[in-house]
Formats: sequence, C-alpha cells, structure tokens
Amino acid sequence: MSQFAERHIGPDARETDLMLERVGASSLDDLINQAIPDGIRMKRELNLSPALTEQEFLQRVGGIAARNEIFRTYIGMGYYNTFTPSVIIRNVLENPVWYTSYTPYQAEISQGRLEALLNFQTMVTELTALPMANASLLDEATAAAEAMIMMFNTRSREQVKSGVDACLVDEHIWPQTRAVLETRAVPLGIKLEFVEVSNNLYDGARHFGAIVQYPDSRGEIRDFSGFAESVHSLGGRVAVAADLLSLALITPPGEWGADIVFGSSQRFGVPLYYGGPHAAFFATTEAYKRSLPGRIIGVSKDVTGYPALRMALQTREQHIKREKATSNICTAQALLATMAGFYGVWHGAEGLREIATRVHKQTVQLQRALENKGVKVLNRNFFDTVLFGLPKQLTVDALREKLLRRKINLRYFDDPTLIGISIDETTSESDVQELVDIITGMVDETSVNIEDFSEDNALEKQFIRKSAFMEQEVFNSYRSETEMMRYIKRLERKDISLAHSMISLGSCTMKLNAASELFGLTWPGFTSIHPFVPIEQARGYHELMDELRADLAEITGLADVSLQPNSGAAGEYAGLMVIRTYHESRSQGHRNVALIPSSAHGTNPASAVMAGMKVVVVKCDDKGNIDVEDLRAKAEKHSDELSCIMVTYPSTHGVFESSILEVCKIIHQHGGQVYMDGANMNAQVGITSPGIIGADVCHLNLHKTFAIPHGGGGPGVGPIAVAEHLKGFLPGHTVIDNLRDGISAVAAAPWGSPGVLPITYGYIKMMGAEGLTKATKMAILNANYLAVELKDDYGILYSGENGRVGHEMILECRKLKAATGISEIDIAKRLMDYGYHAPTVSFPVHGTLMIEPTESESKEELDRFVDALKAIYAEVKEVEAGIADRDNNVLKNAPHPDRVVVTDAWEKPYGREKAAFPLAWVRENKFWPAVARVDDAWGDRNLVCTCEPMESYEEPTETED
Repeated sequence: MSQFAERHIGPDARETDLMLERVGASSLDDLINQAIPDGIRMKRELNLSPALTEQEFLQRVGGIAARNEIFRTYIGMGYYNTFTPSVIIRNVLENPVWYTSYTPYQAEISQGRLEALLNFQTMVTELTALPMANASLLDEATAAAEAMIMMFNTRSREQVKSGVDACLVDEHIWPQTRAVLETRAVPLGIKLEFVEVSNNLYDGARHFGAIVQYPDSRGEIRDFSGFAESVHSLGGRVAVAADLLSLALITPPGEWGADIVFGSSQRFGVPLYYGGPHAAFFATTEAYKRSLPGRIIGVSKDVTGYPALRMALQTREQHIKREKATSNICTAQALLATMAGFYGVWHGAEGLREIATRVHKQTVQLQRALENKGVKVLNRNFFDTVLFGLPKQLTVDALREKLLRRKINLRYFDDPTLIGISIDETTSESDVQELVDIITGMVDETSVNIEDFSEDNALEKQFIRKSAFMEQEVFNSYRSETEMMRYIKRLERKDISLAHSMISLGSCTMKLNAASELFGLTWPGFTSIHPFVPIEQARGYHELMDELRADLAEITGLADVSLQPNSGAAGEYAGLMVIRTYHESRSQGHRNVALIPSSAHGTNPASAVMAGMKVVVVKCDDKGNIDVEDLRAKAEKHSDELSCIMVTYPSTHGVFESSILEVCKIIHQHGGQVYMDGANMNAQVGITSPGIIGADVCHLNLHKTFAIPHGGGGPGVGPIAVAEHLKGFLPGHTVIDNLRDGISAVAAAPWGSPGVLPITYGYIKMMGAEGLTKATKMAILNANYLAVELKDDYGILYSGENGRVGHEMILECRKLKAATGISEIDIAKRLMDYGYHAPTVSFPVHGTLMIEPTESESKEELDRFVDALKAIYAEVKEVEAGIADRDNNVLKNAPHPDRVVVTDAWEKPYGREKAAFPLAWVRENKFWPAVARVDDAWGDRNLVCTCEPMESYEEPTETED
C-alpha cells in the first residue's frame, strides 16, 4: 500500500488489530466476508495505474496544468477572468476550516459560514434590487431552469385549469442556458418559445412567464420595463438573467419589474476553472419566498434571545418533500458563494462601481477606436461587450489565425461575419490597444490610440443606475488586509470542521481532503482556462479528464462516464434522463414509473419527478431491507410502464442487502433499468461495484467518496457512469462541436466543474488500487467498531444477516425519548459541548442518529467520539433516574456557548463545569458553540434573509403566517 494511503487511512496496523479484536473478526477480510454478500464481491483487483507518491503526483499534475495554454480570452458568455483577492485565497480557498465544513444543518456550530452566506444573499439583493435571495445554486443555466420551473409551479389556478404551459424566452440568451432550459422543460411538459422578445409577443392564454437576458448575449442592454408591465398585466412573471457586476452601473431589474433575477457570481473573484465550480445567484420578490429553490439563510435568535443565523424554511428541503418536491436541489456552491460574498465585503459598493466603470470605459474605448477605423459596431448600449461585423475585405478565419498567433481568443458566432469581444476586470488598456491594433491593422496600416477615446460612459440615461446599494456596515468596514483577515478569522472561529474533529454524518462521507490533492486549485494552468476555448488549448484538462473517466469506469464496473453533472442531485437527474431517453429510443416512451424504496435519499423521488417520472414507493421490511415481494408485485403491476428502480447500495440504512442481485433481476425482467445512487460508494470501491451488482446507471458523489471537500455545502460533482448500451445517451453540449450526441446539457459548462477534478484525480492516483480497497475495508471496520461500542447503550437499528453494518449505522434513540423526553435532537446538540458535529439527525428513520466515521479517522478519535456518546447516554440515564430534571437539564439546554457559561447569573440545576467541560479531554481542545440553541420556528415566522449590523439588531415583533 502506498505511503499516501497509509497517511489517508486513520487507524495504523496496531490500532486495526485492536479494533478487529473488539469487533470479533480475525482479519479485515474476515469482517468483509461477514458484511458483504459473497455473490457480489470482486474476484480481482482494480486495474488502475500504480500508486504515486505525493511528490510524484505533484510533478504529474504540474505537468498536466502546464499543458493547458493560457490565452488572453475575451469570449465572455457568462465567464470572465477576475482577480481573486489574495486575502481570500489564503484565508478561505486554501483554509480547511472553510473547505471541510459541512452543510450548516446544525446552526449553532455554523455561525461563521452562515454569516458569510448571508453576506452573499445581501449583496445579491442589493445589486438586483429584489428583497429575497438564496445562498446560491449550481450555475447560471440551471438557475434559469429553476426560474422557469418556479414560474410554472406558481401558476394561478385559472392558468393551470386553462392549460397554460408555455414559457417565452428571449432568443438572445446564452446558448448554454438555452440548452439546459430545453433539457429541463421536456419531462415537465413545459413548452419553450424562443423569440426576439417584444411587448406584443406575450400571450397570457399560452404563456405563464418569460425569461430575458440583461445585457443580452450580443452585449446589448435593452429596455424591458414595458415588456415586464405587459407580462404582469396578463398574469405572467418575468425572470431576468443578469450580469451581477454590470448591476453596479446599470438599472437593476428589480427596479423595472423583474420578478426573478438570476445569474452567475463567478466574476466576483472566483477563477474560471474551465467552467466551474461557480456559484449562481437567485433573487425574487417576497411573494415567492416559499417557492424559492435552494437554501435561504435567515436571521433568528437563540433561546437566550441572542441573534443567531440558520437555514430558514427547512420544510422545503427535499428529504422532507420527496416526490412532492418542486426542485431536487441538494448541495449548491457554498464555498464559491462564500468567496463571492467576501469579494463584495472586500470591495464594497465603491470598489464594485470602480471595477465596473473601468470595464465599461475600456469597452467604450474599444468601440470608439474600432468605429474610427470603419469597423461597424452593432450594439449601441453595452456594458462590457462589443459586437462588430467584419469589413468585407476580412474573413473570420484570417482574423482568428492572426489572433491565435498572438494567443488571443475572441467570441465567434454561427454567423461568420460577427465577432464579439468581452472586457473583464483583468483587462488592461494595453490589452485593448493590442486588440485595436490587430483588428484595425487588417483594415489599413494606420494606427489609432485608444487614449483619444476617454469617455467613461456610453449608456443612455435610462440605463444608468441611480439607486445606492450595499450600504450595510459589513460592506463598508474591511478595506485593509489586516481588518479583512481578522474578519474572516472571526467568522472561522464560529465554525466546526474537519480541522477540529470528526464529522460523523451518515450518508455524507466527510473524509480527509488531503493537502496534496488540493494544491492545484490555485495554479494558473487550472484556474485561468475559459470553458469555451478551443479544446487544444485545454489539453491538460482533457488528459486529466480522460484518465479520470477511465478510472471511474473501472471502479464502477461500467462502460463510460460523463463528468458534466455538477452535483449529486444533478447526477441523479442526468442518470434518469439517460434512462428516459434510452426508453424513448426504443419506442417505449410510455415507461415512466420509477420504483423507489421508502428508505431512499429524499433527492431520489425529487429527481424522478423532475425527470417526468411517476414515483411508486417500495416498502422496506422490519430489518430495513427492500421488501422483495412488494417490489416483485409492483414491478409486475407496472411492468409495461416500468422505467427504473432507484436503489442505494449499501442501503440508506447502512446494510449490504443480500437480495440486491434479485432486485436487479426483477427490474430487468420487466424491462426496466437499475439506477444506483452512488452516495454510499465509499463502501464499494475495490470490493464490489455497481456493474457487478447489475446497475445500468450510477451517479458518483466525488465530493464524498472521492475526496472533493464539501465546502460548507458545495462544490459537489456528480458524474454518471453507464453500462455499454447507454453510452450513446450521455449528456452533450451544443457549444462544443464534438459533444453533440446524447441527451442535451444538464449543466452550463461542457464538463461541469473541472476545477475540482484534480482533487479526485489525485486521490485515485495516490491511493492506487490497493489503497482504495483498503480504504473501503477500513471504512467498514470503523463503522462496525463504533457499532460494537455503542450497541449496548443506544442499540443499532439495522444490521446485515451476520449482524454487521456497512460503512454507517443508525443509532436507536426513540426508546430513550419515550422514557425520558430526551430526543435525538437533544443528543445532537449536546455533542457540540463535547466538540463534535452531530450525526445525521432523523434520517432515514425519524427519531434516530445515523453515523458514518469514514476510513480517515484514527482509533483515538473514534474512542473520543464513543466516550462522548457514552457520557451523553449517562446524562440521559440521570434524567430517567430522576437525578436530573426532565425539562431543565444539560441535554435540553445544550449547547452551552461561552457567554452563557461565564454569566454571573448561573441558575442551572447543574454546574458550569458539567455544561462546558463534561470530559477531561474536552478542556484540551474546547470548541465553543457561537450561540445557544437556535429557535428555528421563530426564524421561519419572522423571515429575514439579509444582513444588518449584529450590534444594532432589534428584535422584531413575533407574527404568525
């Protein structure tokens, strides 16, 4: 096994032997034989290249980055070069406290990242002039789809009754946005009409809404105020794809009638990354706050009345709504939204206005200089883009060839007479001068100086922003690097992450994100490549992606892989669309039933609905396994219309079900396909595979099994692997010529989020076949070790035929609650006082805790975690015995922040030491929750999702919805 693998895996050989002895297994292989059915185990080793050392990998990946050629790129199309402030690179992007933290489901230990995301939301609401925004979506194109679906789902009763099912879309939107809209519209029965939008084209009898681009894909800023008024008069809504930086200069859509504004925040300090990951933004009016897709960060208070932040409106989460969900959003792009929000804090309104003004001025200089030499500029009101027609004596091929020799990329259209140039934050006046010299030099030999055209503004008055924005204190306080660094660190100290302790969330695989895997995140060879440059300029990326696809195909036992889906839920959707299209290709489009076990992840039924499928739930038996007889009966009942089954393996209950081969056989016998949710792939790698088990499609969570960090709720990457017969249906992308086959695009960029793929590439290359297999075995050992240690106190809800769990287990807490009133939530909150993030609460079974330790945690850390849970169990027993008050005890009052513990007025029936330092080792590395228990219900009733200075916080009057 490689040295890297030994560093990645927590327990050493001695600890492994001790743990095996404790669980009653003679060896790792003995344990695996007991946990995993023999019929699905691999009979050979993975066929992967020999493991690299960290030094060899860094040399390899450095060479790959060097094969990506960095041109000066003016393509635009929603992607722009930007300067990432060094203080953000060093203190956020490269900081494990920010990139290893989990989605902030536990608000009390997530106050730092919640505030950072609240800043992002506030910045978006200020720039768009709309009152509500979410904490990010995956990318601009999928945000457009969410806007379309939100308008569709919020149609009036009269519109639904009348069959109003069409969306009017301006033909001048980005082509990648159009492609994703087309993908998402078809299974939902939404009709799209692409037209040159004008006031008289909207038909209230057919259209439920309209989508426009501002500025549009030609760079033109158009007055849509009259159009918006017309749409509203006919009962419709208007969604606007906006350039966020431009809104520092031009009239925000919220001021001329937009109901929804969405777009990308990429140019707010987030590198190009060959297309992602980038955080989309989504803002809307108060009227649609209950329909807003994604997560909303809201202001609430804790039980002491102290202001606190939390994720608001939690009933919108898909694990609750399931097949009634209106979106399948799970992860978003929290880390990238955090970076964009800090960019806004760093620059403030004044800085953003200055950047936008400089970009616009240089665009004006370019336009004036070109027109001076007789080049016809076709757009008149623009922000950063000049669209011009080639003079008759020029050809696009000649111009392109000359520019490529100078390492310059422009935007080329299907119309060969049109050229686009988009200026960005990094463009200098000398860059503009060079563009002018090259283009006009091909017209005649005389030069023109751009300094002769120094106008700052070419906008008509109606398009100039007059309103102030971002006047909040947070955007006006941190101009020196010292103060900005301290602000970031102040937030950092409020968050628990893998830098502090084990994060035991079941189903989420919070494993080590090794430093060597992440080095490439800031290398120019990976950061500075536009997604639509000629492929030969990105040879390094394609070499890496081709190797990664081959390795993932080998690991899954399937034929091919698409890297395009940019989250796990997006992977689910893409996989289901592949299945849907496959059935249609065989004239079996009537196959639209998805069988889904009751234990499935909530995104499974949500994704199925998004893919136009009818969800039929399959029962689980008393042991948590799929009820095979119920499955058989429902497969028989729906045989003619069966599309697929969505199955997670090992199951969401943490068990390797022995019936899995039979399950797959039943589905195939009835003409269906087997879709495997790869959330639990961490328990399969090197031991079994979806291909061996019988899956036709499997999505992978690279941000889980394959070491990409969670980043506080994203980035995620969700590639799909498919069997041979489905290869031809993998997602394509209309912007790239050689990706036109398969289903249409499911993400804005052709390869999703390539910027983080070097992480997974490094994980696989440095672990090697032996290391990956050992990691799987150790994940299963660690889980069974915790199960043995905790079963006598809490009880393990489900286990396999031989009494073993997989890589995770469910703690039974319902009996404790019945006896004492102490709930699984109380246990979760009390764990914070011990310095731990809670396990997964009440999923997949209400009243339980699901724990997954991963392979990265040492025995020493596992033992501390066990000590904490055993100590909490003892505290619960004190309540049961009447030693502690049933309603006023250390569990019901948890967590205990420092300001509560040190208060002069301590009136608890237990001591401060018990509250804050329940075990001796807690003193050594105490993590203080930033707030006491947060009042979730109060925050939903009094929804506030933008920031104000915390010290000036005024408690609003409580209201009821």
